[in-house]
Amino acid sequence: MRLLERIAPPERALRDDPIGLALGREDRPVRRVMFALEATPAVVEEALDRGIDLLVVHHHPLYRPTRTIRTDRADGRALARLLQADVAVYVMHTNADAADDGLNDVFAARVGLEAPDVLEVTGREALFKLAVFVPASHHEAVLQAIGDAGAGWIGNYSHCTFNTPGTGTFWAREGADPFLGKIGELTRADEIRLETIVPAGRLDAVLQAMLAVHPYEEVAYDLYPLANEGRPYGLGRIGRLRSPMTLAALAALVAERFGLEGVRIVGDPERPVTRAAVYSGSGARAIPMAAARGADVLITGDVGYHDAREAEALGLAVIDGGHHMEKWFAPHFAGRFRALLAEAEGGESGPPSRSGTPSGAGDRAGEGRSVRTDQETAAPESVAVVVAEADRDPFRFMVRSLAP
Repeated sequence: MRLLERIAPPERALRDDPIGLALGREDRPVRRVMFALEATPAVVEEALDRGIDLLVVHHHPLYRPTRTIRTDRADGRALARLLQADVAVYVMHTNADAADDGLNDVFAARVGLEAPDVLEVTGREALFKLAVFVPASHHEAVLQAIGDAGAGWIGNYSHCTFNTPGTGTFWAREGADPFLGKIGELTRADEIRLETIVPAGRLDAVLQAMLAVHPYEEVAYDLYPLANEGRPYGLGRIGRLRSPMTLAALAALVAERFGLEGVRIVGDPERPVTRAAVYSGSGARAIPMAAARGADVLITGDVGYHDAREAEALGLAVIDGGHHMEKWFAPHFAGRFRALLAEAEGGESGPPSRSGTPSGAGDRAGEGRSVRTDQETAAPESVAVVVAEADRDPFRFMVRSLAP
């Protein structure tokens, strides 16, 4: 679960949002993981057929409070079957929406937003100061390792550090295996105090990278929480379209790149749009925010009748692709999880991106990182990662034509 928390940090979730382990036990051995938008009865059957140990979903199977689980209903039977088969269910909801390289970044990339900003700021990342004492011979190796792991980002600059030479002392006792000096005597070593800044979401990765290349048996380092505010995070994204177009053209592009049968629009189809906002899931709450930030159009799902009237009054066009637009959660986060597993196995990893461009989002459906549902990736202890094939939108579009 720690790997899942790295790609969707729990602190990014909205208050009272039920995320994390929803079903099962923490000590469950995991060999096969499946990602899906939600644990529908069809997805559960697929998980059981494929021998899945952990099902990772975006929508909580019990999102609405319930007093009963009825096994004479399809939803209740599905939960019972998961419990009987000891299949764990893990939920990544608004923390996946607000994550760096998260679902809203996938939306922004598929629509073609340039340098998107957060639409609804819900918090700022916590920051830490890391100071580690390194022998001069290994200073560059440690600096490079922690920078590549995500330490030292200030704005558009990475690997930012401050380095102070000095003398470290230690007395190696019986049972020690010192890199320098001898057991039973005081050793003085030429060392460098390497200081840098680390966002909370990269802290574990940075410490692991540091310990992996530091030569000392016992690494001396200090970690301080900072009052400085880190980068903002939150829901939705807003930015300029790469190419201005009409509302009708953008609606067609959204349908194509999200793999939708159709979309609903609010506004004049021939209206030109240049600045767009996206909001994954049910985005009616984002209508006044998008209008206030100067968006011409909001791309989201589940917009109601009165919400559409509010958008009209604010002069904001809307493209509603339905809630199932979030289906891209599964292939995107499966791809990110595979990458983390490969990294944990010992693969090379460069510095994480701060550009907001999601890995595998691409500019059109099918571009970017390919995540086939039958693809399995070797990882520590042969963990296989797959994407559900039974995930389907409950809605179908049946229309005659687009009336002006």
